[in-house]
Amino acid sequence: MRYPDSRILIFCKAPVPGKVKTRLLETLRPEQATRLHEHLAIKTIETAIGSELCPVEIWCHPNPDHPFFQNLSGVSAFYAQEGENLGERMYGALVSVLERADAAVLIGTDSPSLTQGLLMQALAALHADHDLVIAPAEDGGYTLIGMKQPVQSLFEDLQWGTAKVMEQTRERIMKAGLSYLVLPLQWDVDDPHDLRRLIDLGEFSI
Repeated sequence: MRYPDSRILIFCKAPVPGKVKTRLLETLRPEQATRLHEHLAIKTIETAIGSELCPVEIWCHPNPDHPFFQNLSGVSAFYAQEGENLGERMYGALVSVLERADAAVLIGTDSPSLTQGLLMQALAALHADHDLVIAPAEDGGYTLIGMKQPVQSLFEDLQWGTAKVMEQTRERIMKAGLSYLVLPLQWDVDDPHDLRRLIDLGEFSI
């Protein structure tokens, strides 16, 4: 591994019908939405593990007890997410990991555009002269954030799930005086348009 003292954290929900891809439930049956979630999650996990950059941890919601997590291989550790909202859960995970690692890159499982090259670029930047890296998403959020020290202000009182997340985060990064690198724009699968895009690429079928 190129960065054995760093970590890739994957935030992943347990594939429970009706609890995942909820914004697509008007388009897909709960079972189809669950299959889509599993497809994206497995692709993300395989991409991270296959990069052989550093150990990969799965941060599970609500906990690691679901068989989906227990059947994964190549993962260094499983942890339960803790916190009242996404920001608290992300910050808590980064605090925990950065007590035992020199850098951490946190990703979700909704971005089919995530590549091993992007992960490499993120970790290389953190091991050079950047305090933070972030990959914006087309919907106004972001799909990846990496840092060497946890910064709580980046995760407090943001309008999670809206088009303002990246803008708000960038403002706080600048206010904190952090050196940061913005990675190439990515996209998530969150709505029917995104689903059609994924299907047209031949990566998923209903």
